Amino acid sequence: MLRQASRLLSRSVTAGSSKSTTARAFSTEVPSTIDSTFVESWKKVAPNMDPPQTPSSFMKARPTTASSIPTKLTVNFVLPYASELSGKEVDMVIIPATTGQMGVLPGHVPTIAELKPGIMSVHEGTDVKKYFVSSGFAFLHANSVADIIAVEAVPLENIDASQVQKGLAEFTQKLASASTDLEKAEAQIGVEVHSAMNAALSG
Repeated sequence: MLRQASRLLSRSVTAGSSKSTTARAFSTEVPSTIDSTFVESWKKVAPNMDPPQTPSSFMKARPTTASSIPTKLTVNFVLPYASELSGKEVDMVIIPATTGQMGVLPGHVPTIAELKPGIMSVHEGTDVKKYFVSSGFAFLHANSVADIIAVEAVPLENIDASQVQKGLAEFTQKLASASTDLEKAEAQIGVEVHSAMNAALSG
Protein backbone atom coordinates (compact mmCIF):
# COMPACT_ATOMS: atom_id res chain seq x y z
CA MET A 1 0.00 0.00 0.00
CA LEU A 2 2.79 2.43 0.91
CA ARG A 3 4.62 1.70 -2.35
CA GLN A 4 1.48 2.48 -4.32
CA ALA A 5 1.03 5.71 -2.36
CA SER A 6 4.63 6.69 -3.09
CA ARG A 7 4.10 6.16 -6.84
CA LEU A 8 0.91 8.21 -6.86
CA LEU A 9 2.43 11.02 -4.83
CA SER A 10 5.61 11.13 -6.90
CA ARG A 11 3.50 11.46 -10.06
CA SER A 12 1.62 14.43 -8.62
CA VAL A 13 4.84 16.11 -7.51
CA THR A 14 6.44 15.60 -10.93
CA ALA A 15 3.38 16.94 -12.71
CA GLY A 16 3.22 19.95 -10.45
CA SER A 17 6.92 20.77 -10.84
CA SER A 18 6.69 20.63 -14.64
CA LYS A 19 3.94 23.26 -14.69
CA SER A 20 5.88 25.89 -12.80
CA THR A 21 9.56 26.69 -12.38
CA THR A 22 9.10 29.83 -10.25
CA ALA A 23 10.89 30.04 -6.90
CA ARG A 24 8.82 29.08 -3.89
CA ALA A 25 8.48 31.31 -0.86
CA PHE A 26 9.83 30.28 2.51
CA SER A 27 7.46 27.93 4.32
CA THR A 28 7.09 30.42 7.17
CA GLU A 29 6.05 33.17 4.76
CA VAL A 30 2.94 31.43 3.47
CA PRO A 31 -0.16 30.36 5.39
CA SER A 32 -0.51 26.73 6.40
CA THR A 33 -2.58 25.08 3.67
CA ILE A 34 -3.46 21.53 2.75
CA ASP A 35 -2.38 20.28 -0.67
CA SER A 36 -5.64 19.09 -2.24
CA THR A 37 -3.79 16.92 -4.78
CA PHE A 38 -1.95 15.16 -1.99
CA VAL A 39 -5.16 14.61 -0.03
CA GLU A 40 -6.96 13.17 -3.06
CA SER A 41 -4.07 10.80 -3.80
CA TRP A 42 -3.95 9.75 -0.16
CA LYS A 43 -7.68 8.97 -0.06
CA LYS A 44 -7.36 6.73 -3.11
CA VAL A 45 -4.75 4.61 -1.36
CA ALA A 46 -5.91 4.81 2.27
CA PRO A 47 -9.55 5.93 2.38
CA ASN A 48 -9.95 4.96 6.05
CA MET A 49 -6.93 6.92 7.28
CA ASP A 50 -6.63 10.66 7.75
CA PRO A 51 -3.85 12.20 5.66
CA PRO A 52 -0.72 13.07 7.67
CA GLN A 53 0.06 16.66 8.50
CA THR A 54 3.20 18.24 7.09
CA PRO A 55 5.73 20.25 9.15
CA SER A 56 4.28 23.50 7.81
CA SER A 57 1.02 22.66 9.59
CA PHE A 58 2.79 23.15 12.92
CA MET A 59 4.98 26.14 12.04
CA LYS A 60 4.21 29.63 13.21
CA ALA A 61 4.43 32.51 10.80
CA ARG A 62 7.84 34.13 10.53
CA PRO A 63 8.02 37.17 12.88
CA THR A 64 7.96 40.51 11.15
CA THR A 65 11.27 42.27 10.73
CA ALA A 66 11.34 45.83 11.98
CA SER A 67 12.04 48.53 9.40
CA SER A 68 14.74 49.94 11.67
CA ILE A 69 17.20 48.19 13.97
CA PRO A 70 15.94 48.08 17.58
CA THR A 71 18.05 49.66 20.30
CA LYS A 72 17.85 46.54 22.47
CA LEU A 73 18.34 42.82 22.03
CA THR A 74 15.64 40.60 23.54
CA VAL A 75 17.15 37.52 25.18
CA ASN A 76 15.49 34.28 26.26
CA PHE A 77 17.95 32.06 28.13
CA VAL A 78 16.58 28.69 29.20
CA LEU A 79 17.84 25.45 30.75
CA PRO A 80 16.06 22.08 30.84
CA TYR A 81 14.92 22.80 34.39
CA ALA A 82 14.69 26.61 34.59
CA SER A 83 14.33 29.87 32.70
CA GLU A 84 17.22 32.19 33.53
CA LEU A 85 16.14 35.10 31.32
CA SER A 86 12.75 35.62 29.72
CA GLY A 87 12.21 38.53 27.34
CA LYS A 88 15.17 40.38 28.87
CA GLU A 89 16.14 43.49 26.91
CA VAL A 90 19.92 43.95 26.88
CA ASP A 91 22.56 45.77 24.87
CA MET A 92 24.61 42.72 23.86
CA VAL A 93 25.39 39.10 24.65
CA ILE A 94 28.65 37.28 23.98
CA ILE A 95 28.26 33.55 23.51
CA PRO A 96 30.91 30.78 23.39
CA ALA A 97 30.20 29.37 19.94
CA THR A 98 32.15 26.43 18.59
CA THR A 99 33.52 28.81 15.93
CA GLY A 100 34.74 31.24 18.60
CA GLN A 101 33.36 33.95 20.87
CA MET A 102 30.39 35.57 19.14
CA GLY A 103 29.12 39.02 20.03
CA VAL A 104 25.41 39.51 19.36
CA LEU A 105 23.96 43.02 19.02
CA PRO A 106 20.48 44.18 17.97
CA GLY A 107 19.99 43.58 14.25
CA HIS A 108 22.33 40.60 14.13
CA VAL A 109 21.99 38.44 11.03
CA PRO A 110 19.77 35.37 11.67
CA THR A 111 22.05 32.54 12.79
CA ILE A 112 22.05 29.20 14.56
CA ALA A 113 25.20 28.67 16.62
CA GLU A 114 26.32 25.63 18.58
CA LEU A 115 27.71 26.41 22.02
CA LYS A 116 30.84 24.95 23.59
CA PRO A 117 31.91 25.05 27.25
CA GLY A 118 32.76 28.64 28.11
CA ILE A 119 31.52 32.01 29.34
CA MET A 120 28.34 33.67 28.14
CA SER A 121 28.16 37.31 29.16
CA VAL A 122 25.02 39.46 29.17
CA HIS A 123 25.68 43.20 28.86
CA GLU A 124 23.12 45.74 30.02
CA GLY A 125 24.60 49.19 30.28
CA THR A 126 27.58 48.96 32.63
CA ASP A 127 26.22 45.78 34.23
CA VAL A 128 27.69 42.50 32.97
CA LYS A 129 26.31 39.14 34.08
CA LYS A 130 28.48 36.11 33.31
CA TYR A 131 27.39 32.47 33.11
CA PHE A 132 29.41 29.36 32.50
CA VAL A 133 27.57 27.18 29.96
CA SER A 134 28.41 23.57 29.20
CA SER A 135 26.88 23.27 25.73
CA GLY A 136 23.73 24.10 23.81
CA PHE A 137 22.51 26.23 20.92
CA ALA A 138 21.77 29.89 20.23
CA PHE A 139 19.05 30.88 17.78
CA LEU A 140 19.39 34.47 16.58
CA HIS A 141 16.31 35.80 14.82
CA ALA A 142 15.85 38.64 12.34
CA ASN A 143 13.64 40.55 14.78
CA SER A 144 16.53 40.99 17.26
CA VAL A 145 15.42 38.14 19.52
CA ALA A 146 18.02 35.65 20.78
CA ASP A 147 16.87 32.27 22.10
CA ILE A 148 19.73 30.60 23.97
CA ILE A 149 19.29 27.02 25.17
CA ALA A 150 21.99 25.47 27.36
CA VAL A 151 22.25 21.95 28.76
CA GLU A 152 23.75 23.33 31.97
CA ALA A 153 24.67 26.83 33.13
CA VAL A 154 25.70 28.49 36.37
CA PRO A 155 26.54 32.10 37.27
CA LEU A 156 30.31 32.46 37.21
CA GLU A 157 30.45 33.80 40.78
CA ASN A 158 28.84 30.58 42.05
CA ILE A 159 31.68 28.35 40.83
CA ASP A 160 34.12 27.13 43.49
CA ALA A 161 37.64 27.39 42.08
CA SER A 162 39.01 24.72 44.44
CA GLN A 163 36.36 22.23 43.28
CA VAL A 164 37.21 22.98 39.67
CA GLN A 165 40.89 22.27 40.30
CA LYS A 166 40.00 19.06 42.11
CA GLY A 167 37.70 17.91 39.30
CA LEU A 168 40.29 18.73 36.65
CA ALA A 169 42.91 16.63 38.46
CA GLU A 170 40.48 13.71 38.85
CA PHE A 171 39.44 13.66 35.19
CA THR A 172 43.04 14.07 34.03
CA GLN A 173 43.96 10.99 36.06
CA LYS A 174 40.95 9.08 34.69
CA LEU A 175 41.94 9.98 31.14
CA ALA A 176 45.46 8.68 31.70
CA SER A 177 44.22 5.38 33.11
CA ALA A 178 41.22 4.84 30.80
CA SER A 179 41.23 1.45 29.10
CA THR A 180 38.09 1.63 26.92
CA ASP A 181 36.85 4.14 24.36
CA LEU A 182 33.86 4.98 26.57
CA GLU A 183 36.06 5.69 29.58
CA LYS A 184 38.36 7.84 27.44
CA ALA A 185 35.43 9.81 25.99
CA GLU A 186 33.88 10.47 29.40
CA ALA A 187 37.22 11.51 30.88
CA GLN A 188 38.01 13.74 27.89
CA ILE A 189 34.69 15.56 28.27
CA GLY A 190 35.40 16.07 31.96
CA VAL A 191 38.85 17.46 31.23
CA GLU A 192 37.52 19.85 28.57
CA VAL A 193 34.70 21.17 30.74
CA HIS A 194 36.86 21.64 33.84
CA SER A 195 39.63 23.23 31.77
CA ALA A 196 37.12 25.69 30.33
CA MET A 197 35.83 26.52 33.83
CA ASN A 198 39.38 26.95 35.10
CA ALA A 199 40.19 29.30 32.21
CA ALA A 200 36.97 31.25 32.83
CA LEU A 201 37.83 31.77 36.50
CA SER A 202 41.44 32.70 35.87
CA GLY A 203 40.63 34.97 32.94
